[in-house]
Amino acid sequence: MSTAIELHNLTLGYERHPAVHHVSATVPSGSLVAVVGPNGAGKSTLVKALAGLVRPMQGHITGLAGQRVAYLPQRDDMDHSFPITVADMVAMGLWHEVGALGGFSRAQRQRCADALAQVGLAGFGQRTIATLSGGQFQRALFARLTLQDAPVILLDEPFAGVDTRTSRDLLDLLHTWHGQGRTVLAVLHDMDQVRGHFPHTLLLARELVAAGATEEVLTEANLQRARRLNEAFDDDAPECDLTEPDGPPAQVAHTPTHTHTPTHPRAHAHQHLHEAHP
Repeated sequence: MSTAIELHNLTLGYERHPAVHHVSATVPSGSLVAVVGPNGAGKSTLVKALAGLVRPMQGHITGLAGQRVAYLPQRDDMDHSFPITVADMVAMGLWHEVGALGGFSRAQRQRCADALAQVGLAGFGQRTIATLSGGQFQRALFARLTLQDAPVILLDEPFAGVDTRTSRDLLDLLHTWHGQGRTVLAVLHDMDQVRGHFPHTLLLARELVAAGATEEVLTEANLQRARRLNEAFDDDAPECDLTEPDGPPAQVAHTPTHTHTPTHPRAHAHQHLHEAHP
């Protein structure tokens, strides 16, 4: 359904102070990928860039032009008090079909009801979102994602703060999307969850530490290196020099091949995630 996503010498940040340094990586179509790393490692910034919400300071992203991308931010970024029904919120996932001012047909309303039933919220349509528990609200958001029918789905900590049963049910839905050939990237912090459900992982610590098969990425050596790099990063360092020209990506590798000092990380190795179709 989608094409490979490629990151070319990508640097992301705010006011010329990078949050993610010189990342090159390839995510093949249909991959199921966990994005992990220490707090402040740039995970959310990377996903926001893929969603088109953060412009690169240097480098570029290919493979997303012309594709519909569904993005679910962290729950803390959302207003749960807005006076809207669950059905109306979920129906927003159909805006790509009807437009902002379009009305919904009976068939489309039925699809909304079916999406709610799929996430365990049958009969919740006329409740306001303010009445939902955290887990119920997250289920409703996943129902909306289903209706967006996007080939690329980006999730920022989608299971944080929800109960075990909700996490399990939403993981099942995520696997359904993956089985349909969609590309799914999720920012996660639960390593057991990553190891149990995500075939491939991208490990960040302001730079790309490793990318590839989860069991090869989440080694103790890689995790320790990620912690060291993140701790050594200086938020008060001088502005990044962005005059360095983009060069061709290095040879595709499963593990990092670059070396640099931890105070100014620059990752030049091009990482490749093999396809993760079941």
